[in-house]
Amino acid sequence: MNKLLAVLILGSVGAASALAQTPVWNEIKGELKIALDAKADAARGEAAFEQCVGCHRVDASGRTSGAYPRLSGQHATVLMKQIADIRSGQRSNPKMEPFIGDHVLDAYQIADVAVYLNGLPIAIANGKGPGTLITKGKELYDRDCADCHGAKGQGSAPKFFPMVAAQHYRYLLREATFIRDGDRRNSNPDMVKVIKPYTASDLEAVADYMASLPPPQK
Repeated sequence: MNKLLAVLILGSVGAASALAQTPVWNEIKGELKIALDAKADAARGEAAFEQCVGCHRVDASGRTSGAYPRLSGQHATVLMKQIADIRSGQRSNPKMEPFIGDHVLDAYQIADVAVYLNGLPIAIANGKGPGTLITKGKELYDRDCADCHGAKGQGSAPKFFPMVAAQHYRYLLREATFIRDGDRRNSNPDMVKVIKPYTASDLEAVADYMASLPPPQK
């Protein structure tokens, strides 16, 4: 076989194989499917969450510094997916791994914790941005983000889109930067494409706006 032809064929096969192995960001399988199908119990979830309060606080409001996100009121489906992705290695979060490893929680307990957190009242006092970029941020959000995350930042439980309203500014900015730069491997590829051209100022602006949105009414 011609060497060049062989390289081209083998290269194409290798690329196709790599593509086939790339995880689908919202594929429902494995632990995520078990958790979604489970009959979750919020009381059990409250007990399991006790090991998390040191970082996420008793009311799951997180830290206004953005070091830890607000989890209270977040869609249970979103929480289940993110935990399952961290456990599978699809999303990197070394700080959380010791607390959510399979030696600590099983898939049914993931569902319990997620349902418990979803039922908590949403803390109003979140970490805000500078407040000077909100107008620009709203323009970017309305154009690029509202179709998925909702006009009021409420997200979508069935589609695994997180609620972003009233989340901490620095957390939003950090994660948006990770997504843009390809460091958050479980990201929606459509979102990656949308914010890939964003400058640092654009990311700051949209995070400033999202952090300013009030918690959606349940």
